[in-house]
Amino acid sequence: MKRLGVDLGDRRVGIAVHEEEGVPARPLETVTLVNASDAVRDVAAVVQREAPAEVVVGLPLNMDGSEGSKARAARRFAVSLRRAVKVPVELWDERLTTVEAQRARTASGRKGREGIDAHAAAILLQAYVDARSGGGRWPDEHDP
Repeated sequence: MKRLGVDLGDRRVGIAVHEEEGVPARPLETVTLVNASDAVRDVAAVVQREAPAEVVVGLPLNMDGSEGSKARAARRFAVSLRRAVKVPVELWDERLTTVEAQRARTASGRKGREGIDAHAAAILLQAYVDARSGGGRWPDEHDP
């Protein structure tokens, strides 16, 4: 099943794709974030072009599992995206995905922020896929 992952940042929206079991999710593209409605429109265009069966939007929970302003913004984004596309849109806990993406990029010798958002989207999407297939943790206490 083809899925897209979306990492909603402050200035950019990272998008990743997972196309088949056994093959890791990969960064697809980054969209510049101008405002929320443009972000929904731009991501909806990617959804239409890529035709996934499902979209997974990262939910940036606080380390204690509570929701702050960024999590509320991600929820609003997901609601708007659900209205704009004809595929299911799920939320998934994305704590520390950007930190993990930055570490991976640094370890591979890449510097700067270019592509970090799409890489973070790939990490959150892979975590979601793994959990759905029984290979990861499904968030129960704070299930988005």
